[in-house]
Amino acid sequence: MRKSVVAIVGRPNVGKSTIFNRLVGERISIVEDTPGVTRDRVYAEAEWLTTTFNVIDTGGIEVSDEPLLVQMRNQAEIAIDESDVIIFLLNGREGITAADEEVAKILYKSNKPVVVAVNKMDNPEMREDIYEYYALGFGEPYPISGSHGLGLGDLLDSVVGYFPEMYDDEPDEDTIYFSLIGRPNVGKSSLVNTLLNEERVIVSEQEGTTREAIDTHLHKDNQDFVIIDTAGMRRRGKVYEATEKYSVLRALKAIERSDVVLVLIDAETGIREQDKKIAGYAHEAGRGIIIVVNKWDTVESHEKAMKEFEQKVRAQFQYLDYAPIVFLSAKTKKRLHTLIPAVKTASENHTKRVPTNVLNDVIMDALAMNPTPTIKGKRLKVLYTTQVAVKPPSFVVFVNDPDLMHFSYRRFLENRIRDAFGFAGTPINIFARKRQ
Repeated sequence: MRKSVVAIVGRPNVGKSTIFNRLVGERISIVEDTPGVTRDRVYAEAEWLTTTFNVIDTGGIEVSDEPLLVQMRNQAEIAIDESDVIIFLLNGREGITAADEEVAKILYKSNKPVVVAVNKMDNPEMREDIYEYYALGFGEPYPISGSHGLGLGDLLDSVVGYFPEMYDDEPDEDTIYFSLIGRPNVGKSSLVNTLLNEERVIVSEQEGTTREAIDTHLHKDNQDFVIIDTAGMRRRGKVYEATEKYSVLRALKAIERSDVVLVLIDAETGIREQDKKIAGYAHEAGRGIIIVVNKWDTVESHEKAMKEFEQKVRAQFQYLDYAPIVFLSAKTKKRLHTLIPAVKTASENHTKRVPTNVLNDVIMDALAMNPTPTIKGKRLKVLYTTQVAVKPPSFVVFVNDPDLMHFSYRRFLENRIRDAFGFAGTPINIFARKRQ
């Protein structure tokens, strides 16, 4: 389920970062009395009454032609666009200023729910002046104190009250969500357009054209899919623009929403170190993975060349030995027909359950083939195995002493499970537990 997003917006030095830190429960944003300390958007997760949501702190919105202030305003406007609910923060010690009215004009155009919070209302007598803030036209204003944490409960009750309408969009369980990740300009958007048979996503030779993670629906082979195209992820040292920095963040969130992740590699430029790092994000998230070698039309595409490239991929991505490799060309549609069946198979394996009795038969056969090792005079005894989860498939092996389960024997059991049940395209987890 997608978490709702709340943006804290206002002119400089009204206390946005203080409120942000209060909501997320830790000091993430820098707090100073100097206007403009927060320049980029800052993201974190917050919780109120068992409801979790994401909060964005923004730089102050100020109408000015000064380059830095323009960039700060642009960042705030992007945050407004990403949000579901906006907290419009004002300084209660100064009343409504002309700058506040300019911010209000921007918020009117957003057509998003806006909750007005009047900060620095530490003195109860100041709360008698709260009524002037009704003039902004956003409904009831909430007097709060960020420095003392006063009034935040009522404010959050109002904010969370806007969530249910936007939260009822539970995805269909039968729909397969898959995302495309990779370095810039490996052909992610081209592949999306080719799958959809339309120019849905902007394609350009210029790196970094895609900034947002974009959802598109596809129905193919009697199956519903949602394709999530993402921005290309560069090495950290090359992430110059703040907008690009948050493109990476959204790409990581796209991975979390996916059942299957397509890791795209450019056949023309070959495998880069960044490819391995990007694939690692999906592996660590426990998602189904397919390695897609795109632009195969630009190289010698005979059988021997494919075999040689596959060997290079396996050598460089040893931790992804379970991931199938698909060679194709988004531009010419060569071998495109092999992609969707691979996605379906990876998704099915990602949710596959193995009957306990059959699983234990396989484990017992594996133990007979390769008896458990003895470590410091103690032998590992495998008593019982059961599957405890899917997405990814996870198994618990009950043993006499978990410390005796060496990673090499754990890997041996994983290979026997894969030999018996497949699980191509998905990682699997094996946990050793002491039987009580």
